[in-house]
Amino acid sequence: MILLLLLIVLVFGTVGYIIIEDMNFIDAVYMTVITLATVGFKEVKELDEPGKIFTIILILSGFGVFTYTLTTGAKIIIEGEIKEVFKKRKMRKKIEGLAQHYIVCGYGRMGSIIVKELKTNNMPVVVIEKNKVNLPEDEEFTYVEGDATHDDILKSAGIQKAKGLITVLPSDAENLYVVLSARELNPDLFIVARAVDKEAEPKLKRAGANRVVSPYFIGGLRIAHTVLRPTVVDFLEFATRSEHIEIQIEEIEVSSGSSLIGKTIAQSGIGRDIGVIILGIKRADGRMKFNPTSQTLIKEGDTLIVIGQIDKLALLEKLAKG
Repeated sequence: MILLLLLIVLVFGTVGYIIIEDMNFIDAVYMTVITLATVGFKEVKELDEPGKIFTIILILSGFGVFTYTLTTGAKIIIEGEIKEVFKKRKMRKKIEGLAQHYIVCGYGRMGSIIVKELKTNNMPVVVIEKNKVNLPEDEEFTYVEGDATHDDILKSAGIQKAKGLITVLPSDAENLYVVLSARELNPDLFIVARAVDKEAEPKLKRAGANRVVSPYFIGGLRIAHTVLRPTVVDFLEFATRSEHIEIQIEEIEVSSGSSLIGKTIAQSGIGRDIGVIILGIKRADGRMKFNPTSQTLIKEGDTLIVIGQIDKLALLEKLAKG
């Protein structure tokens, strides 16, 4: 816009001198530039009265535009805003190319942990954060700067094509607003919301959240269990944190076409041949079967909750996908 305004002023001055003072093109441009820049060079010819009036008009209308262009240009060069413009454009194109990604609203202490865990599991992530100083200086970090409670910011993060959204903003009111907007923009989205107060949980679920997590409740429970059952807590931490690559607890969905469908756990050879332990099975209708026996039947749409080594879990996932 600044360059366009400057161009308009230059064209206005050049055309004016050509018409009023009967100058050639180069002389007219020269007169326009030295007039706007107020450098005090000699005119190419003595101006008559209409020419002087036109020069006054040109100075009053164009000097501000000219000086503003120079100062803004200097600011862009000094502060590196050109680089920032290209960076944002590149980021926008990258987000437009994403699909089935996760959106994390809020990059505070909790949001940074969530993003790290998702990235460790090779999940594409877009962060929405309104305070840019909280964001890391990483070229590979994909983010949208803005308020996640605004629909246009959610759209710019690709919410229509996203697989899930996690909102961990500081207040329940903000998280509630994000859940409402996200559910309206993408009815199929899997939404997880943070609840600061216990009373906010049912409201967030009514607004459209699939899961609501209360960090203070979970944290308190974890501390109590650390005192009461320290070995159990150590095992769960070992099996669920991504840093511990030796063994993991995973959930694997049994898709149509899988060779596991219609077989019992014993017939499938999951424990005997693959070396993976099935802790539970979540049926397609939502029912959960804990510690299934060897004669439990595996059905299409089941989600197997399993524990084992990463490479063996990957093998089971291939079988489950067919």
